[in-house]
Amino acid sequence: MTVNAHPEYINAEKDFYKADNDEDRLIALEKMVSVLPGHKGAEKLRAQIKLRYKRLKEKIAKEKKAKKGGSKAGIKKEDMQAAIIGKTKSGKSSLISLLTNAKPEIANYEFTTKYPIIGMMDYNGVGIQLIEVPAVESEYYDRGIVNSADTILILVTDLSQIPEIEKISERAPGKKIILFNKADLFSENEKRKISATLQSKKYNFILISTKTKEGIEEMKEKLFKSFGRMRIYTKEPGKEKSKKPIILFPESTVKNVAEKILKGFSSKIKETRIWGPSSKYPGQVVGLAHKLKDLDVVEFKTR
Repeated sequence: MTVNAHPEYINAEKDFYKADNDEDRLIALEKMVSVLPGHKGAEKLRAQIKLRYKRLKEKIAKEKKAKKGGSKAGIKKEDMQAAIIGKTKSGKSSLISLLTNAKPEIANYEFTTKYPIIGMMDYNGVGIQLIEVPAVESEYYDRGIVNSADTILILVTDLSQIPEIEKISERAPGKKIILFNKADLFSENEKRKISATLQSKKYNFILISTKTKEGIEEMKEKLFKSFGRMRIYTKEPGKEKSKKPIILFPESTVKNVAEKILKGFSSKIKETRIWGPSSKYPGQVVGLAHKLKDLDVVEFKTR
């Protein structure tokens, strides 16, 4: 530094570089400005610090606003919802960016994500809601979202991280899937050892890489199956089946499909035909109480 600064300024500058959060950095900058020498030689440095202070203050305000807007209260839960959790720099933002249209900030510094990031993943025409939760060791971690999710994707880059994350999420009732990320950095022999260890502990897991996309398609299938839901397609007479299925629980009936389309619609149905796993033959005529199976196609004729 070219100016003759007071020891208080030097101490404040040290505090700025040692700070591990923006709020403490802002306090340090305020102190630096207040104790900086008033002579002309320090004018340029004072201007630089004030500009840095202004930008940091704006950044903090923007993050607080975004956190408020992205809070749990503003998240509408879809038919299938999965929370992505893990330690900082485990690749959570890269994963949700790869799987959905969400565009989270991805950076080399820790605790980049400070509020939940929401995206929709397409799996063969089925929409699955993914929520990236801030790092488990950060002050922004949201237990409420994790506890309400149907499935929890635990993203790790080291086996030692699993017990810690399991303890933090132990009260969450959702099904858990271990995603061992950055598999591209390991040899085939190392990956076999990791898989053997996870299998011995009876984990539901898969090795993935957000960089090379290794294991991503298998992960999508495993994620969908974790919800235990059925995909039921509908069609109008003489037309192709719908591209987007209706999502229902197992043991659901034809009536459940009709009522999900529109409340009271089942009372207007004259005839129902089905194709798929639950039918004895293509186009079988069935009643409203007929139990459906995954990937069935239902055709309604109304009165």
